[in-house]
Amino acid sequence: MENIAKLENVTKIYKRYKKKEGLKGSIEGLFKREYEEKAAVLNMNLSIKEGEFIGLIGPNGAGKTTLIKMLTGIIAPTKGMIDVLGYRPNDMKNAYKKQYAVVMGQKSQLFFDLTVNDTLRLFKEIYEIQEEEFQMSKKYFSRLFGVEELMDVQVRTLSLGERMKCELIVALLHNPRILFLDEPTIGLDAIASKQIRKFLKEVNEERGTTILLTSHYMEDIKALCGRSIVINHGQLIFDGKTKELFEKYQDNKLITATFGYTVNNSILPDKAKLLLDEGYKKCLMVQKHQAKAVLEQIMGLEPEDIMIEEEEIGAVVERIYQEGAALHE
Repeated sequence: MENIAKLENVTKIYKRYKKKEGLKGSIEGLFKREYEEKAAVLNMNLSIKEGEFIGLIGPNGAGKTTLIKMLTGIIAPTKGMIDVLGYRPNDMKNAYKKQYAVVMGQKSQLFFDLTVNDTLRLFKEIYEIQEEEFQMSKKYFSRLFGVEELMDVQVRTLSLGERMKCELIVALLHNPRILFLDEPTIGLDAIASKQIRKFLKEVNEERGTTILLTSHYMEDIKALCGRSIVINHGQLIFDGKTKELFEKYQDNKLITATFGYTVNNSILPDKAKLLLDEGYKKCLMVQKHQAKAVLEQIMGLEPEDIMIEEEEIGAVVERIYQEGAALHE
């Protein structure tokens, strides 16, 4: 696979105005303003291959959205070089803008007073899509997302999940080579989130669309992204396979054992931490390298049922962010 996007020593610095409190501070600010600089992205080096599905992970303020805005040309880097599909994004050439699409979970590109069909036809004209190609794409995506019955419905009447599906159809209508997704499942229920994950995976695999996804829901990242990029305070702290990310930071396993009798905690393995105690049912957390030994001890107590799970994703994310904060310090 060839590289379709490359960043070399990219930095984006914002200047923020600092105003003293109260009326006096406001008046002083008219004559003398104090600013502070904040690096949203700092010396970023990155390459993206065609057809990849990449998860962009980081806490609020880490620089994820800034990175996407620079890749799409919405903002320019303070320094460094960005090349996407042979274009400099902030040149904002129409030929480049037809090659990508952006979907942001908190911002809509749909026209609320129009029907879905009319909205799609408006974007057909914007992207200069031929009628035959437009009809084929509309038919394909409306079936894929299961929204055929919504085509003649006014956008403002759609539920959040229905609207997000239509947002994705609009974004994919012109068959972009790169799709940037910024929190596309935010606010959606579990069923709608699962459906959208399924659709995105199909688009990536069947159409070869390169997808860069930012999400706080690690279920999205783990289910979809073969590669993960973790940034914190604008700096890259991990770039590799998603599986390796979880192997590196998912330190513990959870063992839940159910017994036919009440178990005295004193006979439980010393190496395990007791998380749940219901007498006959125990949930233990144990470090991965000690799981085998602990499991053997528990099996010696003759449980009726036993379940082994990976550590909660939220704890893994917290550990990743903590390491990133420590590196920044």
